[in-house]
Amino acid sequence: MTVSIEVEDEAWQALMDLDQLVQTAVASALRSGGANPEESEIAVLFTDDQSIAAINAEWRGITKPTNVLSFPAAPGLPVPAGEPRPLGDIVLAHGVIVREAAEQGKTLHDHTAHLIVHGVLHLLGYDHEVDAEAVEMERLEAGILKGLGISDPYE
Repeated sequence: MTVSIEVEDEAWQALMDLDQLVQTAVASALRSGGANPEESEIAVLFTDDQSIAAINAEWRGITKPTNVLSFPAAPGLPVPAGEPRPLGDIVLAHGVIVREAAEQGKTLHDHTAHLIVHGVLHLLGYDHEVDAEAVEMERLEAGILKGLGISDPYE
């Protein structure tokens, strides 16, 4: 598995085990979502609210920060033999996630893990726009997080 991690906002350094958290959450989400981690490549950017608001405005036309954005790779990209398949990029905003964790009574670690899992599932084609899809995605997320020792975020 290839996971590129970029920390743009130093506030993320508060999570001492950030690299391990990313590796574990991504691998678990890939396996549970039906992908082989050894054949997958994902980039994760840890940024601030201002940067994610600009990205959100550019790509979604929404002029405010959000917790996580996922950008799946174009389908059908040719991949050289023996190379991992690029699945896409995930962007997480520190301020929004810290506020949400506090409001929801969760640790920053657990909420960040949940949003990484959520982002990976989006890269794999899962969505929550339709109720039935949302139920399936939430069930899958809860199971992945349980395997990571994290409580169901939807309870």
